[in-house]
Amino acid sequence: MNFKDLLLKLLKTDSRILDSEGELMGNKIQDLADKTDEKLIEILLDNPETRAKFFLQIKDAFVFKTADFKFYIDENKIDNSYTQYENRIGLTSKGKFLKDSNDVVLDFPYKDCILEGGQSTEEGTDTYFEWDDKDQHYTEKQAKRKEIFFNCVLAKDEIDRLLEPKAFSNVKKYTIEGAQNLEQFERDDKGTIKDNLIIKGNNLLALHTLKKEFAGKVKLIYIDPPFNTGNDSFAYNDSFNHSTWLAFMRNRLINSRELLKNNGIIFINIDAIEEAYLKVLCDEIYGRENFINVITVKSSTPSGTKTAHKDKTIIKQKDLILVYKRGGDLTLKPQYTRRENWDTHYSLVLEKDKNENHILRKLVDLLKEKSILLPNQKLENLSLENKEFKEFYLKNSKKICRLQSHKNKQAEKVSRSKKDQVYEHFESNISKGLYYNGQVITPLSQGIKKVYSNQKFVNDLGILLCDFWSDIDFQNTQNEGGVSFPTAKKPETLLSRIIELSTDKGDIVLDYHLGSGTTCAVAHKMNRQYIGIEQLDYGKNDSTKRLENVINGDQSGVSKAYKWQGGGSFVYLELAKNNQNAIDQIQNCKSYDELIVFFDEMCEKYFLHYNIKVKQFREEISKEDNFKKLSLNKQKELFIRMLDLNQLYVNLSDMEDKKYNLSKEDIAITKDFYQI
Repeated sequence: MNFKDLLLKLLKTDSRILDSEGELMGNKIQDLADKTDEKLIEILLDNPETRAKFFLQIKDAFVFKTADFKFYIDENKIDNSYTQYENRIGLTSKGKFLKDSNDVVLDFPYKDCILEGGQSTEEGTDTYFEWDDKDQHYTEKQAKRKEIFFNCVLAKDEIDRLLEPKAFSNVKKYTIEGAQNLEQFERDDKGTIKDNLIIKGNNLLALHTLKKEFAGKVKLIYIDPPFNTGNDSFAYNDSFNHSTWLAFMRNRLINSRELLKNNGIIFINIDAIEEAYLKVLCDEIYGRENFINVITVKSSTPSGTKTAHKDKTIIKQKDLILVYKRGGDLTLKPQYTRRENWDTHYSLVLEKDKNENHILRKLVDLLKEKSILLPNQKLENLSLENKEFKEFYLKNSKKICRLQSHKNKQAEKVSRSKKDQVYEHFESNISKGLYYNGQVITPLSQGIKKVYSNQKFVNDLGILLCDFWSDIDFQNTQNEGGVSFPTAKKPETLLSRIIELSTDKGDIVLDYHLGSGTTCAVAHKMNRQYIGIEQLDYGKNDSTKRLENVINGDQSGVSKAYKWQGGGSFVYLELAKNNQNAIDQIQNCKSYDELIVFFDEMCEKYFLHYNIKVKQFREEISKEDNFKKLSLNKQKELFIRMLDLNQLYVNLSDMEDKKYNLSKEDIAITKDFYQI
């Protein structure tokens, strides 16, 4: 075995430097070498041939010759074939070939990410059936799902027109009567669009497009971005997925912040894998002083296939929600959940005796008299589900009370002359509480709150919700809204609580990772204005289908709580596609041959990156056996990277150019959106 083959064999024992197809990633190898990575050094040091070539022995110590190792890796093209072809075609970052650049993730470059496909299960697996020759039947099996994001790095000096406002196409208004053409947006007395909006297209570019109309007008942003766990549908094909993910989040958080009102608020649903890093990022963007809290939401139970690895890890049972305000004065509306047990501090009942004097009786005695409590039963053991008990405490909530442990001096003075009297003490016409013989009385009515129970809001004994939410059902939400997103869809009750907590009717709610459309569906039922942004089309499970169901009176989720009967409207808009059309066609290609046929059309109709060596690719590279051996996904990725991503969509300033084929109606409604 020659030395190069030996080195390849050794390096491939380190899974960290292999791509999804088992090929070595040269940029990752060089990065680990720069960091003098312990595992890499151990692999090289354990073999006598690599030890002799890449280490300098000084007495009993070995010094790693980093420069020599990196030079060998570079000169011998120890890299995956995809990256080699990428460099040959002429793809660059910051004016340098990719293989010569090690700093691309360090400056948070702009990124644009295109997802290949759909949703997977919570464990990140797909179920399939395979024929078993031995047993002569099909066996159910599972495999880790491989979703691909073609993320393309655009350094700042490569960006020219990427972030300009975009034109719109295929604009429709949906009402109870179905989809109709839209001639004009509805606006309020300040000229702001009042229509609910669903925008299809890249969310980073859509956020930039919204700035002119909605900057400083959004009250609430809720996003449920990809968790970057490696098990969801956000698996990157490069070796820096953590940094890539943070850059992806940063670009969008910076721009969405500009849309928030001064007293606006953002909720970010996230997993523990990236939560700590995301908090540091949000501290930078929003300021540490504007951090409100991290809400822990119990999202699952310890059951099913996830417990298979309980001896190797601690099973996840929660999601986290980071909460930040924009910076102004923020007023939240406290939320409550139903108490599971009786608050035993409420142990007294305020009554009048036969002489009309106020007296305090023990609640236990009264409940036993009414046979609600058994003779030997304790109050704390009485279930709040007991129908008679519930009727009693709700009806008598102003009489059932507790005494504060402290004395009130001002109340004591008055009570000397009003002994046995109950009175209310006021200061500046503001009630300071109820007093009895100098003691503060707190009636149960102060603990009766509006809580969500059995698909509706009811008055019941509540407890203040703080930063741990364990009462939301994540298990029965799969078909909420008439669309199916197994394990990927957030419950309507979760969004209802967040919207109740932070907004009023008429406020604008934004979700730019819309997915199945839960945020907008709930906002619609709660009479909030909303904007949803989503790049993917989920077919019959798309957010537009869900919102059509809402308009037609969908009764799932929180519909009963808000007595929802249907109605309202929303406007669907697409960012008018330019190079995005080429990407769609690339994604739809089923073979190498289809890609090659499309290449001529791509060169003729679309904008390519200025540095692409078209002739070399057409006449040489595309015909090489090694290029043909690349996986179809890798071939597609190379094609996508040849496109100029500044031209994904039609810019507002170019929309009347005939080569883009925008209709008169599309141009007119775009002008109406921007009021030009």
